[in-house]
Amino acid sequence: MTESVRPIDEWDGALPLDEATFRREIAEPCRPVVLRQVCSGLAAVEAAEQSDERLAAYLKEHDSGRKAEVFWGPPAIAGRYHYGEDLEGFNFERDTLGLGEALERMAECAAEPQRGTMYMGSLPAGRHLPAFAAENRLPFISPDIDPRVWIGNASLVSCHYDTFDNLACVIAGARRFTLYPPDAIGDLYIGPIDHTMSGPPVSLAAGSAPGDPRYPRFEAARERALTADLKPGDALYLPKLWWHQVEATRPFNVLVNFWWDAFRAGPDAPNSAMMLAMIAIAERPEPERAAWRAFFDHYVFRPHGHPLAHLREERRGILGPLAGGNYGRIRAAVMHMLRGG
Repeated sequence: MTESVRPIDEWDGALPLDEATFRREIAEPCRPVVLRQVCSGLAAVEAAEQSDERLAAYLKEHDSGRKAEVFWGPPAIAGRYHYGEDLEGFNFERDTLGLGEALERMAECAAEPQRGTMYMGSLPAGRHLPAFAAENRLPFISPDIDPRVWIGNASLVSCHYDTFDNLACVIAGARRFTLYPPDAIGDLYIGPIDHTMSGPPVSLAAGSAPGDPRYPRFEAARERALTADLKPGDALYLPKLWWHQVEATRPFNVLVNFWWDAFRAGPDAPNSAMMLAMIAIAERPEPERAAWRAFFDHYVFRPHGHPLAHLREERRGILGPLAGGNYGRIRAAVMHMLRGG
């Protein structure tokens, strides 16, 4: 059985996009979408079109001088940053460098592969590259969203998910994204959630050889994989919780991404609710978990519509529209419960 090569859907509408069209046509369906050349006019992409050296110089011109974490991997791992044997430690080393020094070392690794590979990820532009955001804005992304910059040699970032919506824009090099839907989680053999490489847990099975006896259920996930190859100027919209493996295939690669919650109603995140449910529900007897599942479906996931659809809206109490003040009322009740009230 081989890895699927089914392509990710591509946006075939008009460019440029505005915020309303992006939300309605791309974000609300909650499906991954490739947007070809939607980022081609960004200043960073234009610098990359000249040369890798010009792009590196452009980034250095915006460098605030702050240091950040960088991964270094020996040649033997071929840029696949992962756990060590039996999940003990990791197969790479961490260091803290300024952006300029990191770029210089990456250039050396690109020229001499025997030096290994380097990777510097998730740099908040506002902190590390002042003025970068203003020069690399997209009309359909709110200017309040701070872009993050990912720089490195050829690498493979393990399959993981994000709890935010994500627009990933290739600036230089090339990226291959391999995606799995959220409901494939049980077939991906997820690692620990509190011992990770850089935040989210990762799939231990993604990228394994076909028929690997450690991951028999992953064979079903292989058939559901979606892939896209992106070049400079291309972008991929990733909804929350879609699993994605990201392979940077050139000696020098730069990506900029935007993270935000497209459907945020207030300060609380769905992931927080899930974490609380883990301690409140996960180890109760199976019949009680099944009962709570029915209540979650009824009140939260609502497969049959609003739980009080049989009542007039003015009689629905705190289950009326969140925007009508009920968000704050429910939140206050929950905080009172958590304080032991």
